[in-house]
Amino acid sequence: MAISSAFNPSTNRSLSFPKFNHNRSSSFSTQSILLRRTTTTTTSLTSNFSLLKFQSNRDKSRVIVRLSGGGGGNGSNNNGGGNNGNGGGGGERDDDEGEGEKNKNNAELVLLLAEFGKSLKNVPKDLAEAVKSGKIPVSILRRFFELEKSPFYKWLLQFGGFRERLLADDLFLAKLSMECGVGIFTKTAAEYDRRKDNFMKELDFVIADVVMAIVADFMLVWLPAPTVSLRSPLALNAGPIAKFFSNCPDNAFQIALGGTSYSFVQRLGAIARNAAKLFAVGTSASLVGTGVTNALIKARKTVDKSVADDVEELPIVSTSVAYGVYMAVSSNLRYQLLAGVIEQRILEPLLHQHKVILSALCFAVRTGNTYLGSLLWVDYARLVGIQ
Repeated sequence: MAISSAFNPSTNRSLSFPKFNHNRSSSFSTQSILLRRTTTTTTSLTSNFSLLKFQSNRDKSRVIVRLSGGGGGNGSNNNGGGNNGNGGGGGERDDDEGEGEKNKNNAELVLLLAEFGKSLKNVPKDLAEAVKSGKIPVSILRRFFELEKSPFYKWLLQFGGFRERLLADDLFLAKLSMECGVGIFTKTAAEYDRRKDNFMKELDFVIADVVMAIVADFMLVWLPAPTVSLRSPLALNAGPIAKFFSNCPDNAFQIALGGTSYSFVQRLGAIARNAAKLFAVGTSASLVGTGVTNALIKARKTVDKSVADDVEELPIVSTSVAYGVYMAVSSNLRYQLLAGVIEQRILEPLLHQHKVILSALCFAVRTGNTYLGSLLWVDYARLVGIQ
């Protein structure tokens, strides 16, 4: 509630406030508070809003945040009106609470910028707009400044996709490395177990298969990873389907940040959208991998007549479609549960202050998930008749 007051130098130079009568709301008795003044300057005090200015010693740019003092005449505590005497209602109280939350966010922003000696000019435009609008909490901006201390992370944060994922999970890069590393090891071991003594002779086949596996593993970590949404608004002529999927999270189970919420339908939309993307990735990777493998088999048979005739070419289309379906269903659900539930909702809150232990557990869980995926793929491939 705002209180306005003014000095009147032409009369008795006193500052007057109305005294509230709690027994009778329609009558007031006035009380004058005499203030002696040594100058004749007329002063006007109005507390409708205040300005908080904070200047960093290291950065000469000035950060100004306006903190509003609430509505002018409507009170939310039923103590009577401000300037017009009208009492406030419940809707006013909600507005005041929202305004207070915004003021708190702005005050935290000022202090954070001063702590790091930064201004919003040092922040990517999409991130600065999201913080100022209250779409994401100030703690995300703190994580950005912390990550920027590393030259490598500072370089990665220039790219929108990495920025959205690293701000949501500072261990994202470690998890990506884990997944690809485990994928290389397990795929190479499987190739060796299948080829035995011909492993070195068929090294070109092995390399082609492993490269395709790395591409698939990368996308399986990238697509279902929780993100901080910094996307720019869609064009006004965008269709309803595009608008719906743009508002869906990247992970169906991820925690919604302050200022953001996801409905049940939007979370289902995240599963459907990632399923479509992983189907395309799996089918494309398998098409390339299977095509390269078949081409190498033909080349070997042409050059080396000693190559066994029982080495059969793989069915390209059926294998590729089957692998795309497997990634869209099995891999999609497993990796969304892994990233959104096990890691973000269970392990991260418990071990937030113990990054080494958290990384070790994430490695163990992801290794187990990869092994489970290999078993499920073998059973699925036999079921559909491609192996």
